[in-house]
Amino acid sequence: MRILEVDGISVTFDGFRAINNLSFAIEEPELRAVIGPNGAGKTTFMDIVTGKTRPDSGRVIWGEQNENLVGRSESAIAQAGIGRKFQKPTVFEAQTVTENLAMALKDNRSPLAVLFGRGHRTARIRELAAEIGLEDHLARPAGELSHGQKQWLEIGMLLAQEPRLLLVDEPAAGMTTAEREHTTDLLKRLAQKHAVVVVEHDMAFVRRLDCKVTVLHEGSVLAEGSLDHVTQNKDVIDVYLGR
Repeated sequence: MRILEVDGISVTFDGFRAINNLSFAIEEPELRAVIGPNGAGKTTFMDIVTGKTRPDSGRVIWGEQNENLVGRSESAIAQAGIGRKFQKPTVFEAQTVTENLAMALKDNRSPLAVLFGRGHRTARIRELAAEIGLEDHLARPAGELSHGQKQWLEIGMLLAQEPRLLLVDEPAAGMTTAEREHTTDLLKRLAQKHAVVVVEHDMAFVRRLDCKVTVLHEGSVLAEGSLDHVTQNKDVIDVYLGR
């Protein structure tokens, strides 16, 4: 089922057309990689979807009700079910893994939730920690974690908000080989239940994701398909691979 569609989106900054009539759709569940050279519009695309940037024209269509998210606040879009992980992890380093996950948990203020909340929250925190591979680190301050572990913790904090779509920006940057493999496996697992869009430069990492790839160039879709398909496209070779 289609969960997100950007439809004819364009935006210009100081005369520079960052996004140019961009249109493509994401399914739920799905794992999608978005690649492209610097300046292709990858970050601006995420900024528009999350409400940080308002486009000059076009629509961002969300969910079964085909809501147009353009003009809605960043917080309203997050509450609608869109989570974003930036390249640099933003965790609370003085707090433990447990405390970070607890602060991120989506609040449920119903009487039953308040009555039985503590036990449920503890179980949910353990479930999230197991999902991201940090179940043995719950008592550790986040500042003691490796770079990769901080990335996984931030993904766990996003999952605590129960998003339907996760936008993940360059997760492989700065990771060890083992951390990259764990991250790939984690994203592929999450994409069995969620829509996951990964913006990435590392082609080896994208290949391991083994998913549909959207190539952006000058703010538009240049090619779409498997990694093998798009990397054999002459236009992609010319503008992205530099041959």
